[in-house]
Amino acid sequence: MPMKKSYQLEVCANSIASALAAQEGGADRVEFCQNLEMGGTTPSLGQIWLARAGLSIGMHVLIRPRAGDFLYTDLEFEEMKADILFCKEAKCDGVVIGLLQANGSVDAVRTAELVALAHPLHVTFHRAFDVCREPFEALETIIASGCARLLTSGMKNTAWEGGRLIKTLVDQAGGRIEVMPGSGINEHNIADVAMATGATAFHSSAKVAIASGMTYVNDAIVGMGEGGWVSSKEKIRQLADILQNL
Repeated sequence: MPMKKSYQLEVCANSIASALAAQEGGADRVEFCQNLEMGGTTPSLGQIWLARAGLSIGMHVLIRPRAGDFLYTDLEFEEMKADILFCKEAKCDGVVIGLLQANGSVDAVRTAELVALAHPLHVTFHRAFDVCREPFEALETIIASGCARLLTSGMKNTAWEGGRLIKTLVDQAGGRIEVMPGSGINEHNIADVAMATGATAFHSSAKVAIASGMTYVNDAIVGMGEGGWVSSKEKIRQLADILQNL
């Protein structure tokens, strides 16, 4: 009788509260970041320390010094290296990186340098991949750099839309790297994404909006002092249960 596939759930946690909700909801690990509304940036050192102290599940920290593109200056690259060294000191389980060259190819030299610096931490190459010029060449470069996982939406806005390419990438990888679908994955489509792609790890924010507790609001200022969002323990539990029953 064939063994049942083992699936893993990674939660993109934008705060310590979201990270703890991921753990309570049954996630296997978190990708820890902040400013997710801008695509995610590296959390503060204080956030990393506090999250690490509260988590027993895997904790992988996003190393991204700013929003925008993935073409980094020498100074930004030094900042990324310093953040990786801090994550090692804080005993994180992994880091999440993504660097491109101006022509849209993966920055092979700098990626390999960060992987070597991060060792023995697990390294994921994030969705910078989704704006590269050629996916199959990029995949081989990422594998050669030593990254252990690729997070991708299949070069579409959502992983469901990019499912065909993700399936091709899973096949091309052939177990040399884990290809993890992410973006727009929720309790309504995670099973379908799993079946369509052949992937065994999935990335979701499982978020819900939270209202501001402010009773005073200056209506002349738009977009400042409003509520935010947090990962939902209930949604995460639902996702984890779906994967467990596949």
